[in-house]
Amino acid sequence: MSNIPEKTIERLSEYRRTLLKYHRQGVTHIFSHVLAGIHGITAVQVRRDLMLIGFSSDTKKGYDVSDLIDFINNILYGEDTTNIAVIGMGHLGQAITKYFNSKQLKLKIIAAFDTDPNKAGHTIDDIPCYDMSHFEEVMESLDISIVILSLPTKAATELVVPIINAGIKGVLNFTSAPLNFPQGIVVENYDITTILEKVAYFVKAAEESENNQ
Repeated sequence: MSNIPEKTIERLSEYRRTLLKYHRQGVTHIFSHVLAGIHGITAVQVRRDLMLIGFSSDTKKGYDVSDLIDFINNILYGEDTTNIAVIGMGHLGQAITKYFNSKQLKLKIIAAFDTDPNKAGHTIDDIPCYDMSHFEEVMESLDISIVILSLPTKAATELVVPIINAGIKGVLNFTSAPLNFPQGIVVENYDITTILEKVAYFVKAAEESENNQ
């Protein structure tokens, strides 16, 4: 399944959240056109995504919601829980930790790091927070494979070498400094400022268009 397109993976994650919501409401089956309508795409796209991962449905009743949740879970996570660490336990780092660990996913934040002595050496939201001087040894001992960077931008570039040395396989970077890693390390640079500015631009463009009509 390593050849699944990135956009399909994103949609599978979105489908899963929708399916979980309806499953909790007692819905047992759902048609492709219903799932498509919720996500603003076509039923053909939904069926194509699910065919790509090898899932089929009863055409009379639609997709079995419980089975589809389990199937997508297996595609996204496999059988094992993925251990994650957050580097930088300011407001953003703590918000990320609270969010993910409340979702009961197979993505589990189990450690945090910070250089602030008021945080390092303490437990924050039930997560042990370590000083960065222990980074590599903690990564190895806790079998952590993904790190989330939510620290000041100027400090982010200094972490590239430690992350490589620690054997980390994935990085979610919330700083405004795009980071590059060798092949074999998956990195997602998520610059909130750029994304917000993009939204603001299109809002402004839409307003100007309306005013010119």
